[in-house]
Amino acid sequence: MNSMTTTGPGPLLAARALVKAHGPAVALRGASVELGAGEILAVTGPSGSGKSTLLHCLAGIVRPDKGEVDYGTDRLDLLPEHRLSELRRTDFGVVFQFGQLIPELTAVDNVALPLLLAGQARATARAAAGEWLERFGVRGQEERRPGELSGGQAQRVALARALVTGPRVVFADEPTGALDSLAGEQVMTSLVHTAREAGIAVLLITHDARVAAYADREVALHDGRVAAYDAGPVVARDTVRGG
Repeated sequence: MNSMTTTGPGPLLAARALVKAHGPAVALRGASVELGAGEILAVTGPSGSGKSTLLHCLAGIVRPDKGEVDYGTDRLDLLPEHRLSELRRTDFGVVFQFGQLIPELTAVDNVALPLLLAGQARATARAAAGEWLERFGVRGQEERRPGELSGGQAQRVALARALVTGPRVVFADEPTGALDSLAGEQVMTSLVHTAREAGIAVLLITHDARVAAYADREVALHDGRVAAYDAGPVVARDTVRGG
């Protein structure tokens, strides 16, 4: 069950003037960005521009040193860890470049894991996981472990795991970065189709223009700053480039 408190129109998720350093290296230097409900937003930029750090702050994985992260009426950067963990189980789904599946678990058990952690019975969780695996075109691979899957199959299992709880936001960090072009196209088609159908917002981190083309809007990061950014309602694809 999604647990966000909402109060009318406005962005679903917003970063305001984020600053984040990793030791002496400053990853974000006042970055601001908004994500609308059901919107697919691509964040692009060269390696080291702060893209992944921005995603981690918006997903509540790390806290910014300065600035704020708003999710509905909640300030994510001020929430206690147990509340952030709850949101990541219910409202947020995360997909990383290499999937980060648990190698000891089968595909179906990897997908069922978030449901089991939420307290669902094992049989119910596995049944739901099987339905999602079929939806993502990996039927017949349920009992295979990640090492027995192709890269594209493993990433679609990771997508199923991120979506099985019915999140409001999916954070996808270079989801096709380790795949060939055909597998990457299959993964992005699956993700976009499901997000559109269910009204799920997607924050997509990518350096690939072909992947960014799936998004409604694109913002570019450069040296930890958003070069330009449209805070108004999204009515059409709006590509923003920065130098």
